[in-house]
This record gives sequence, structure tokens and C-alpha cells, in this order.
Amino acid sequence: MAGNNGALHLAADTKRKLPLSVFFKDARSVFKMDSLGLEILRIAIPAALALAADPVASLIDTVFIGHIGAVELAAVGVSIAIFNQASKITIYPLVSITTSFVAEEETVSKMNAQVKDAETCNSKEMMSQDDVLGKLEEGSVTNINKDDSLPSEDYMEVTQKTNKVSISSPEKVQVGRGKRHIPSASTALVLGLFLGVCQTIFLFFGAKMLLGIMGVKHDSPMLQPALKYLTLRSLGAPAVLLSLAMQGVFRGFKDTTTPLYATVAADGANIVLDAVLIFACHLGVSGAAIAHVLSQYLMSFILLWRLTREVYLLPPSLKALQLGRFLKNGLYLFTRVIAVTFCVTLAASLAARLGATSMAAFQICLQVWLASSLMADGLAVAGQAILASAFAEKDYKKATAAASRVLQMSFILGLGLSVVVGVGLQFGDGIFSNDKNVLHLISVGVPFVAATQPINSLSFVFDGVNFGASDFAYSAYSMVLVAIASVASLFLLYNSYGFIGIWIALSIYMALRTIAGIWRMGTGTGPWHFLRSKSLS
Repeated sequence: MAGNNGALHLAADTKRKLPLSVFFKDARSVFKMDSLGLEILRIAIPAALALAADPVASLIDTVFIGHIGAVELAAVGVSIAIFNQASKITIYPLVSITTSFVAEEETVSKMNAQVKDAETCNSKEMMSQDDVLGKLEEGSVTNINKDDSLPSEDYMEVTQKTNKVSISSPEKVQVGRGKRHIPSASTALVLGLFLGVCQTIFLFFGAKMLLGIMGVKHDSPMLQPALKYLTLRSLGAPAVLLSLAMQGVFRGFKDTTTPLYATVAADGANIVLDAVLIFACHLGVSGAAIAHVLSQYLMSFILLWRLTREVYLLPPSLKALQLGRFLKNGLYLFTRVIAVTFCVTLAASLAARLGATSMAAFQICLQVWLASSLMADGLAVAGQAILASAFAEKDYKKATAAASRVLQMSFILGLGLSVVVGVGLQFGDGIFSNDKNVLHLISVGVPFVAATQPINSLSFVFDGVNFGASDFAYSAYSMVLVAIASVASLFLLYNSYGFIGIWIALSIYMALRTIAGIWRMGTGTGPWHFLRSKSLS
């Protein structure tokens, strides 16, 4: 009997330790405006607006180009798919690593500075106390006797104040003011510029080959406009990679407002230049590409100007650069991002093979899909920055609370986006094209674009949670498995159902990404092993 009771207790303890309940932790307080909620929103809202601004600008590009013609719209869609694939392969690992590493270095730097300032304060107050005692011993302080001597309680107060000086004394500690050395920031800029130049060379000279791989053959009417757009757009690659690398630095500082201002300024310029160059100057798709390139260089200039006021861009020495650390973890994310974007790029390629009409409709649906889903990436940025700091401080309770909160917020956001996107596309698709065939296919894709919003939101935020925990290896390996299954479903469903099959496969792809995130935290493995401990149950 005693053995049976022991077995029951063991089974119950194992069940209790499996931390699946972490996803529902304090769910009733998901919108509570406590310190954690306010910190998340302070980071997430500007980040979401900045992240959504670029897809929105692409949507506006789509609106402008869509009124030129369906062929031009399809051509630009293929070119954007190629450019985004190349950019994500190079910059996504860099941005993700930069945010985590900068957040860690910033946190450790503040902790060290607080300890140093506390020790300095202790030393100064102890010196003052020693001076008084020294003068008492030397007799230099007069009128000291039994009746008017220094009261013992006053002396004790001085001693206690001296002993209590610590990193929790805000009046004694001043941290984070002025410029500082953040090695990861310097490394990010060096790698961003190098990768940007490499991307320009690759896209400029390989544009025709890449378009052929995407299904745009030499006799396709899409070839010439796509070639013009891609070669011109490639010239902006260094600016794109530099600006995103700098955004990663600011996110590590938990400053998402500065990137927002820069993005809004650049996208505003892009919209104005689009109207001028496409229609007033009659440059067509070339004008759209030139407008985008100029706006990206404007953004880079603004961010660089702001960053020079925060950090020293030149590292103290070459050894201070975090090249080895970046490359080691960058390899994991490089593998991951290829797997992530390959599915979407393959989907675009398959849509292009169905013809210009199908590609135009797919491009519109895809841009709406990404623009709406990436709003959840603001929560991912907040989760990554907060978790990276919490892990650096070994504050596992805050890490648990932050991860749970951003995931719950993302699911609710996804539900809201489902309604907005579904209604918006159903009744507002006419702003993208006047072609009846294109509009018909858009209506076919609407249910998939809308219904997948909750799982899209969760998958994006799980990325931020894993990166905040520096769980780069698991993110890479799990995504490779997801990609293999997704690619198989893409080919199978495309051959059977065409346009609809592509969107079913993309829905499966996002669902598998979400399941991979749930598995890691829900089993309490890897960096989440602490979730099994009794103190965090």
C-alpha cells in the first residue's frame, strides 16, 4: 500500500513538474497595467508600428504599381520575394543576435556600474567617518565631553547609512548616461555593411538567373519589369542591412521609439517619391525601386546619427569585437532563416508558375498577410529584450512572467487581426487592382489570410521568446524539420489544388512553427529547465 502511495505521489509530482500550465499563468491579468505590462507595451507598441510600417509601405507600392498593370504588379511581386529572401538570409540572424547580445551587455554593464558606484559611495562615507574619529583621537575637535559628545544614535545612523549603500540605492547610483562602449553594436555595424555589399553584388549580377529560378522565363512578359526593379532595388541592400542592424542595437537598449521615427520618416519619403517618380516622371516600376532605395538610405542616416550619440562606434580594439560569438550563433540562425523563408519563397514561385493573374493575387494576399502578422512581432521584440535582460540577471521569475504575458497578448492580438483582415480584404480589395480575375482570386485567399492570424502571432512571438533565452540551436533544428514537412505539403497540395493548395500549405507551415515553440517551453527543456523547479511552479 505504501509502495502504491509512493508511486502515486511520484506520478503526481512528475505531472506537476511538466510546465504546460506556464502558458496560462496569470491569464486573467493579461491586460493588467502593472510594471511588466507597461514595460512590454512601452517596447512593443513602437516596435510594432515600425515593423508594420515597411510592409505597409510595400502595400502602398503595390497599390501604385497595381494601377500600372497586372503584369507589372506580378513582376514586382516576384522581385520583392527574391529581395526579401536574400535580405532575411543575411540580416535576420544579425538583427536577432544583436538584440539579445546588446541587451545582455547593457544589463551586465549596468549591474557592474551599480556595484562600482555603490563601492565608491561606501568608500567616501567610510573616509568621512574615519576623519571624524581621527580628529577625535587627535583632540582637534573641542567641546567633546560626556554631556555634549556625539549622540550614540546619531553615530549609529551614520554607520547604518554607510552600510546600506547598495545597487538598490537609486540616489547613489547613476548608470547609463552618456556614450558607452557596447562591443556587439560595433560588430553588428561591421557585419551589416559587409553583408549589404555582398548582397548588392549577388542580386545585381544574378538577377536574371534568380528570376528564372522563380519561374520567370525569357519569354515571360514579367521578365523586363522584374529585372529593372530587382537590379535597382539591389543598390539599396547596404542601407537595408545597416538600418536593420542598428534597429537591433536600439531594441537591445529597449528603445523602439527611435527606429519608429526613422522608419516613419523613410516610408513617408518613399510614398511621396513613389507618386512623383512613377507617375509624374513616368518611370514605372523603375521609379518604385528608386524611391525605395532612397528612402532606405535616409533611414540609415537618421539611425546612424542617433546611434553616434549613444555609443562609441569604434571598438576599443579589434579583440573587443564579438565576431566569434556572432558567427557561432549566426550559423544557427542562418540555417533557420533559410528554412523559414524558403517555404514562402517557394510558395511565391509556385504562384508565379500559375501565371501573372495568380501571382498578382498571391502578392496582394501575401503582403496583407505579412503586414498584419508582423504587428505581433512588436510583442516578440519586447519579449526578446526583456527576457535577454532577465536571463542575464538570472531573474527566472520575471523571465517566466514575461514569456507568458507576451504569448497571451499575441494570441488575443491574433484574434483581433483575424476580424480586421477578413473584413478589410473582403470589402477593400478594389484598392489593389481593377482586374476582375485578380479580385476573384483575392477573395479565395481571404479566409486563409484571416484565419491564420492567431497562429501567426503566436509563432512570431515564440521566436522572440526563444531568442531572448539565447535558444538559437533549438530554433534552427526545429525549423529545419518544420520546413521539410511544409515543403512536402506545398508540392503535394499545389499539384492537387493550385492556388488554394498553396494557402493551405502555408497555413500548415505556420501551425507547425507554433507547435515547435509550445513544445520547448511546455516540456521545460533547454534554457527553460527552471520551469520544473518548485519555486517557479
